[in-house]
Amino acid sequence: MFVASGPFEDAAEIQARALGLPVRRVFVEHPIQDRTDEEMSALADDAVGALVAALTVDG
Repeated sequence: MFVASGPFEDAAEIQARALGLPVRRVFVEHPIQDRTDEEMSALADDAVGALVAALTVDG
């Protein structure tokens, strides 16, 4: 499982295929580095549902 921002979706898919790793992943809004603590907390809160789903789905 990993979390990355949206622009890295294609690269993550290509890398996962190349390595033969069906890694579950969740993508969040971009950019990350310039966000305030409050914005990061909101971003994390928004991602919780997707993270839980990715961690608990079968297969």
